[in-house]
Amino acid sequence: MTIHYLIHLANYSDGVLYVMVAIMTIALAVIIDRFWYLRRTLLQGNGLVERLGACQEASRAQLGALAASGPDLPEAVLLDVAMRHIGITNGEQLANRLDEATLRMAPTLDKRLWVLDTIITLAPLLGLFGTIIGMFHAFSVLSVAGHKPTAVTGGIADALVATASGLFVAMTGLLAFNALNNKVRGVLHQLDIVKTMLLNRLDGAPVVMPADANARVNAELARAALVD
Repeated sequence: MTIHYLIHLANYSDGVLYVMVAIMTIALAVIIDRFWYLRRTLLQGNGLVERLGACQEASRAQLGALAASGPDLPEAVLLDVAMRHIGITNGEQLANRLDEATLRMAPTLDKRLWVLDTIITLAPLLGLFGTIIGMFHAFSVLSVAGHKPTAVTGGIADALVATASGLFVAMTGLLAFNALNNKVRGVLHQLDIVKTMLLNRLDGAPVVMPADANARVNAELARAALVD
């Protein structure tokens, strides 16, 4: 299969195969970028989970050291939230704040996967469109006097290349999309583990009210004492 034949196939589909090459390039770029990011996040996140699991209690200094060891990790956001609320909130209130941080962070994990999802749906349709155009060219030979039957069958074979290309792009994208989604679920599972670990290790932390709240409580106690 020479380069001239490939150009012939692309031109036979009126340039649809050129578009197919472009979207395949985009799909590969998204796959490589997301695979590299999610793989690194999972590996470094596993190390952070192990180090946090080795801590019997979580102090502000320990959480700060863990967050500094992986500042770009999603788990670092949860550690930062826990550090800022040590001694202020715990239990269900802290769990709600950790859940909020996880929800705000989740869109960054599957970023650009929508592009891959779109390509998976678009590629077969685009391939079918290229095949239909090729069929027009193939059957247009019938209008020429003295045409050869092989010209029609050869044209149909060339037209089917577009459909095959679209299916290949879609199958490649689908395998990668499912694999990347599995890695995203793995990162979210790590975040749930870190959240549970933080709640367990901060469960005994005292709840300290802000200064203005303490003043209001003291005023109420003094007023109650006067009434008595």
